[in-house]
Amino acid sequence: MAFRFPMRAQSVSSSAFFAERITEEPHHHTNNKNSQTTVTLVYQTNIVGYWRNVTVMWCKNLMNHSLSIMVNSIEGDSHYSCKIDLKPWHFWSRKGYKSFEVEGNQVDVYWDLRSAKFTSGPEPVAGYYVALVADEEVVLLLGDYKKKAYKRTKSRPTLVEPLLFYKKENVFAKKSFATRARFDERRKEHDILVESSVTGLKDPEMWISMDGVVLVHVRNLQWKFRGNQTVLVDRQPVQVLWDVHDWLFSSPGTGHGLFIFKPIAAEADSDKEGSSHGGDSDTSTGSRYYSTKSPTRTSEFSLFLYAWKIE
Repeated sequence: MAFRFPMRAQSVSSSAFFAERITEEPHHHTNNKNSQTTVTLVYQTNIVGYWRNVTVMWCKNLMNHSLSIMVNSIEGDSHYSCKIDLKPWHFWSRKGYKSFEVEGNQVDVYWDLRSAKFTSGPEPVAGYYVALVADEEVVLLLGDYKKKAYKRTKSRPTLVEPLLFYKKENVFAKKSFATRARFDERRKEHDILVESSVTGLKDPEMWISMDGVVLVHVRNLQWKFRGNQTVLVDRQPVQVLWDVHDWLFSSPGTGHGLFIFKPIAAEADSDKEGSSHGGDSDTSTGSRYYSTKSPTRTSEFSLFLYAWKIE
C-alpha cells in the first residue's frame, strides 16, 4: 500500500487562504428574533491519503438546527459538503447516516444526537457522536460516545488524530458571553466568559474570565475599546485580543464585539509575570492564571468569538 501523507505543517500553512475566507465578519442583526447562532470548527485530518481541511458548522435559530460538514479538495479551491437538518420536532432526524463523494471517493457521515446535551449554543457538549468515515477509517470523530460510534460504523480509528486549528463562534446575549476552547490538545477545555458594563452612570468596563478566574479587566472601556493582553492558562501563554468599538459607538443592537484567543509559544522566562498590553488586569501572581510577556511565535489554533449584544 502506498502512503501519500504530505507533512501536516506544510498543509496547515497552505490553508491560510481557506482560513481567511471563513473569518469574514458575519452579517447579523441582533434585533431580529431569528438571529442565527453558529459554531464553526476547522480540523485537519487525513482522508484517502491526503491531508485536508474539514469544516464542521453547527447552526441554530428559533426554527432550525443544522449540522454541515465540508471537506476541501486537495488544492483547497473547492469543497464537498453534506448538510444534516436536526429538526427538533422529528426525533428520527437526530440519528442517521449520509454519504457523499470527495474526488471520487465515498465519505460517510454517521451521527446520533438523541441523548445530546446542549447549553445555550448550537453545538452539543455531551451525549452524542458524529463520525466521518473514509476507506473504512474514522477520520474525524466528534462527541463523547466514541465506543458507540466505532461499533456502529464498524471502522477502525484513524492512525493520526485530527488537528483542530480554528474555531469561530457567534453568540448573542445582553451582558455575558460564554464559550469553551482547548488551547492544547493534551489538556482539558477551558470555560471562557466575557462580561461587560457599558451602560449606566459608571464608566464602561469589561472582564474576561477563564474557568472562573478574571484574567483581563479593562477599565475606561470607552478609551480602550481595542487592545490585547497575553495571559497564562495552566502555564500556557494565550494572547487575548478584543475590539468592542461597536458596543459603544454603534446603534443599540446592531454592532458586535470581536474577541480572539490564540495560544503562543512561551519565552524562556514566561513563568514570570510581565507586562500586559492594552488593558488593566487585576490578576494576582499567586494564581495559575496570570499575565506574561509578549509572544514570540504563534501556535496553530485560534478562537474567534463574535459577541452580539441584544436589546
